[in-house]
Amino acid sequence: MKFFLDTAIVEDIRWAANLGIVDGVTTNPSLIARSGRKFEEVVKEITEIVDGPISAEAVSLEAEKMVEEARKLAKIHKNIVVKIPFIEEGIKAVKVLSKEGIRTNVTLIFSASQALIAAKVGANYVSPFIGRIDDTGARGMNVVEETVEIFENYGYQTEVIVASIRHPLHVIEAAVIGAHIATIPPPILKKMISHPLTDKGVKMFLEDWKKVPK
Repeated sequence: MKFFLDTAIVEDIRWAANLGIVDGVTTNPSLIARSGRKFEEVVKEITEIVDGPISAEAVSLEAEKMVEEARKLAKIHKNIVVKIPFIEEGIKAVKVLSKEGIRTNVTLIFSASQALIAAKVGANYVSPFIGRIDDTGARGMNVVEETVEIFENYGYQTEVIVASIRHPLHVIEAAVIGAHIATIPPPILKKMISHPLTDKGVKMFLEDWKKVPK
């Protein structure tokens, strides 16, 4: 499973990249806004840290404007993947961009039927937002499971990015299902790394080592 980092905070990206476990990054307008920096400046710096897909979102809502925006974003760096929202105009835009060889990540996916349509028009990635589905009382991971199975049934090359991850168990459940990618907020990744029993074990080892004759 590939790990993407879901953030636009460069310091967090650099921290995770130094661990050697980050395969890509997903950003969105909200994350960029929280960084307090200019959009293109942030994206360019991220591409210098992580050698993998970097998702940057188009903010237009009309197909023609989405395509224009995507073309500009794709010129920033070879690793840029353009995030397109799953709306009718977005479907039209992805079809055009796919023919032009511009990679897309169709976002705001909340059902397997949406994911299937995105794959049919050539999306490179689809991002089901499992946390937001869970918030409605449904089980978000069901959408991931159905989507993975559909893509395998028909040989789609589209990869599933599990998004809106709320806790480490989401990542494990996605991995068990066979999702290709989890895009993980830095606080969740830190929780995945740490465990109280590991900390306790290290402390015990160090205390025992002090008792060894020198």
